Amino acid sequence: MTQAEPLARVRQNAQVAKNPEPETKRSSKRMTAAERREQLIAIARTLFADRGVDGTTVEEIAARASVSKPVVYEHFGGKEGLYAVVVDREVRTLLDMMRAALTSGGPRELLQQAAFALLTYVETSSDGFRILVRDAPVGSPTGSYVSIIGDIASRVEDILAGEFKRRGYDSKLAPMYAQMLVGMVSTTGQWWLHARKPSKDVVAAHLVNLAWNGLSNLDMKPVLLTPHDED
Repeated sequence: MTQAEPLARVRQNAQVAKNPEPETKRSSKRMTAAERREQLIAIARTLFADRGVDGTTVEEIAARASVSKPVVYEHFGGKEGLYAVVVDREVRTLLDMMRAALTSGGPRELLQQAAFALLTYVETSSDGFRILVRDAPVGSPTGSYVSIIGDIASRVEDILAGEFKRRGYDSKLAPMYAQMLVGMVSTTGQWWLHARKPSKDVVAAHLVNLAWNGLSNLDMKPVLLTPHDED
């Protein structure tokens, strides 16, 4: 064997390693149907949060997933079907967090837990919250942010009704006060989504401070002030 032969063999082996034959190439793993579905949901969730459902197209979703448009239609029937799945997941996530927060404790503690749970959702699922606070498309079968707030308010209503009875107030007003309290918390959550200051703990503490101290000093029969009353 000449000295050139080992050198030639080394070069040949290096070339094979650099450019393997087709049968030795590692085949890329194809996504399962479930994995592809989750990929499309994740991509759409980001786009819906940034641009809304109207500003998002099937073409862009497909392009980001490196698939053709028919793949999106195959899994969800179209953009609206995909949007419905994304919203439904966010609805369930937020409701689970809020319901878990309203299971035990006194009225003030429950109010604190509800406020903290909503702010936690805003903090940990900002994209989801952005999607929920947008208007759902006409005919969408999924719940909207308004319906979520309504569900939470109904739970707060029961708590307030018992508290009103204990304090001698008219319990028939509990539904209205529940809407006011939950509305205050949800609106603050929308503001905090962008502000992010002060911290979640501080915001929750001030929410409870305003709501609870206001409740603890309710007038039995409140009336609107007239210009004469303000003098």
